[in-house]
Amino acid sequence: DVIATGFPSLDGVPDAARGKLRHVGNPLRAPVLAAADMPYPESDKLRVVVTGGSQGARVMSDVVPAAVALLSPEERARLSLTQQARGEDEARVREAYAKFGFAAEIAPFFADLPARLAGAHLVVARSGASTVSELAAIGRACILVPFPHALDADQAKNAVELEKAGAATVIDQTQFTPERLAREWREAMADMDMLKMRGDAGRAVAVLDAAERLADLVEKVARR
Repeated sequence: DVIATGFPSLDGVPDAARGKLRHVGNPLRAPVLAAADMPYPESDKLRVVVTGGSQGARVMSDVVPAAVALLSPEERARLSLTQQARGEDEARVREAYAKFGFAAEIAPFFADLPARLAGAHLVVARSGASTVSELAAIGRACILVPFPHALDADQAKNAVELEKAGAATVIDQTQFTPERLAREWREAMADMDMLKMRGDAGRAVAVLDAAERLADLVEKVARR
């Protein structure tokens, strides 16, 4: 009877069904809604969280340590890094940072990830639907690297929503190099206020009451 959508636009819908579309947003977990109320972090350091989704992303383990290595000692001193790394990648990521004495918090999984996102100035992540919606709700600037192997390029389309809002820099995985990431960090360090503005831009398009909207829609259809 109706098609509830997480984003304002939805590709692949037959013309005959377009009249059934109702944009409600992606329902958010309670920890995400709690993180959305957390204040923006005040710090002279650039606080970065790197996450690759529930299973991690090998490309993050390949690129992020190499990008840190390209920073000067003074720049590294201004970087605070929390990184999700797959279990099979964790040891080599730790070893890479140990070579130049860089202290990073590394783990395969963070149970309190929403709170960690709220404590960041900048998030480097994939662009699954939940991730994009959570970053918008929490209101943090982000660098999104869409998963490149999906048949319908769904993550690239998800990322466009935050890119259009001005909250995200979207980098194709083929262009996601240590040099590019180090340059993005340097630009962020040079203009921390810009990161706050980008986070606010994401929050402006967030839907915090998606669960309620979806429940209301279900009840409305059921009463017909």
